[in-house]
Amino acid sequence: MLDNLTQRLGRAMKALRGEARLTENNIQDALREVRLALLEADVALPVVKQFITAVRDKAVGQEVLSSLSPGQALVGVVQRELAALMGGAAAPLNLATTPPAVILLAGLQGSGKTTTAAKLARRVRDEARKKVLLVSCDVYRPAAMDQLETLAKELGIDCFAATPDAQPLTIARAALDWARRHYHDVLIVDTAGRLSIDEAMMREIAELHAALNPVETLFIVDAMQGQDAVNTASAFGAALPLTGIVLTKLDGDARGGAALSVRQVTGAPIKFAGVSEKLNGLEVFHPDRMASRILGMGDVLSLVEEAHKQVDVEEAQKLARKVKSGRGFDLDDFKAQIGQMRKMGGMQGLLDKLPGELARAAQATQVDERAIGRLEAIINSMTPAERARPELLKASRKRRVATGAGVSVQEVNRLLAQFEQAQKMMKMVAKGGVQKMLRGLRGGFPGLR
Repeated sequence: MLDNLTQRLGRAMKALRGEARLTENNIQDALREVRLALLEADVALPVVKQFITAVRDKAVGQEVLSSLSPGQALVGVVQRELAALMGGAAAPLNLATTPPAVILLAGLQGSGKTTTAAKLARRVRDEARKKVLLVSCDVYRPAAMDQLETLAKELGIDCFAATPDAQPLTIARAALDWARRHYHDVLIVDTAGRLSIDEAMMREIAELHAALNPVETLFIVDAMQGQDAVNTASAFGAALPLTGIVLTKLDGDARGGAALSVRQVTGAPIKFAGVSEKLNGLEVFHPDRMASRILGMGDVLSLVEEAHKQVDVEEAQKLARKVKSGRGFDLDDFKAQIGQMRKMGGMQGLLDKLPGELARAAQATQVDERAIGRLEAIINSMTPAERARPELLKASRKRRVATGAGVSVQEVNRLLAQFEQAQKMMKMVAKGGVQKMLRGLRGGFPGLR
């Protein structure tokens, strides 16, 4: 997202090399590049003007510390102002009310409300340890209720049964009563969307808000909408007292300027960002971290948090003890490492959070998620004995494994070569040769060539 802005900023900062102070003259060209990049990324014009003015006011006259280049000093100013533009600090959900706490979701059709409802329910259940009830008040879109029910079933979360022939207000009141009687802590209400804003839609959502008195009213906006997202946000902000925004489809290839505009236009904080289609693909939105990612600094904090949540500590300790004892690193361990990486969003998910230079270097090695899937298929086609002792895999066995995995024998050989390199790395770790291990890291990752 916003790759163009990242590249333009890099070029703009290079122009400031050798300057001892940031002045109106020497930052003019740099700010022009920033302005053009923001406009091309579909950031709203009033927001761009306000942002550029704020950066100029903070930057002009600023002394450049001996340890920083002028470009780095300007990046610091831009990073702080970008973070301020998107809200400054992360805004948590407010569930401090007498149960059930009602969360009302609003937005246009196709913005991802129903999927977001399920993702949010999973997050509230797993992280806030709350009993959640989902309900769909969308009586217009075919199978909308079935979709939410299916997602709820997949997650093991309660979903209030409703039929499309009922009125949205009747469904909402019945769901609220059910939540009270069955001791649910949180009720998440998915509402109907339209292809465009109309009076009937706004009247219906306003009636639902009045009847439910939600503690959170979240506006779901598609980051790929560009300028339309800003117009939609303005209309919903005028009709409802929005308490937060959820940006969906941030993993898309669009210009993504909505992320920089919506908060400024509505005044409501961006609380969550949808980063994948999977049901665990909803992240807390950290403006400072997003600003760092836009500027090519990466988001290592989020990467560490994701690792802490997804990595099985017990399995990792077991592997560490095994390697340390000298018993070796086998193909079952190799497959387990691939699985851990998948849980963290795969190689692409990891690269998205790396600082710019590291990410570009890794991208140059061609990340192929399908290749990683093929590696798992090859390992699954081996017998337990072959996984424990890969040296057993001679020509005839390799042919059998290749046939079982639906790949060529060359791909089996490639996997064994990658495994052999990973095995050498693990032996180095066991002997304390971390520096040597780091030099061999590139070849040890499956899916990197």
